[in-house]
Amino acid sequence: MAEFECRLKNYRQLKNLTQEQLAEKVGVRRETIMRLEKAQYNPSLKLAIDISRAVEVPIEEIFIFD
Repeated sequence: MAEFECRLKNYRQLKNLTQEQLAEKVGVRRETIMRLEKAQYNPSLKLAIDISRAVEVPIEEIFIFD
């Protein structure tokens, strides 16, 4: 399986959003955001798009697969 890196925490903090606030914006639980930031969870395409729009950063800048 490909290596997965998630830069969500950096972009979330640049937008001054808490994990809870971002979770609410994209319709998931805070725990989902926490697991994403630790690269313990691969998002669905819909969730990745929703997150990308919420933090206003292209998907490929947030989620990196090697």
